[in-house]
Amino acid sequence: MIRVLVADDHPLYRRGLVGVLTEEDGVEVVGEAADGDAALLLAAELRPDVVLMDLHMPGVNGVEATRRLAPDCRVLVLTMFDDDESVLAATRAGARGYLVKGASGERIVSAVRAVAAGDAVFGADVAGRVLGVLAADRRGARAGRPFPALTDREREVLDLIATGRSNGEIARRLHLSDKTIRNHVSAIFAKLQVADRSQAIVRAREAGLGLDS
Repeated sequence: MIRVLVADDHPLYRRGLVGVLTEEDGVEVVGEAADGDAALLLAAELRPDVVLMDLHMPGVNGVEATRRLAPDCRVLVLTMFDDDESVLAATRAGARGYLVKGASGERIVSAVRAVAAGDAVFGADVAGRVLGVLAADRRGARAGRPFPALTDREREVLDLIATGRSNGEIARRLHLSDKTIRNHVSAIFAKLQVADRSQAIVRAREAGLGLDS
């Protein structure tokens, strides 16, 4: 029996997903979580074989929750976001699979079974883009560019973080919205695998960023 924990903050989608899974032989939904904090608590309590994880949830986001759970728990990401940054961040955090919402119930169940068996599962379009981003990552590393996983904009934001500027100050300097900066900061934390701003500043300064303050 494959024990599954479903973590998604959209109740209607979560219930529909639970309904699809419970109809399958050999699959048991052992718990539901509406945010990342609950997902971590329930995973520690219930010890599921697979966690179906949304990325953008209240509290601890799905990338950070995945990082804390892997490799002890196999995580299959199921999200509406299919951009390169989200895919790469989830992969680096230890996700064993990545599907975009809209995948059929049959496809999701198949992916759950594959991940439970130890396989990695990525949609064809997602897999191609992951390989492309990782190749660019390696090229950046060879060129000596710090934090090659970051986009140019994220590196610019990190450089400003390292100078001690707040999100509001960075937003005004780059002529971007506060929400956009918050999203960039969350992506940076996930890619650097740091928990807070102070850790990000330490990593950035060690790499030579933020020295124009």
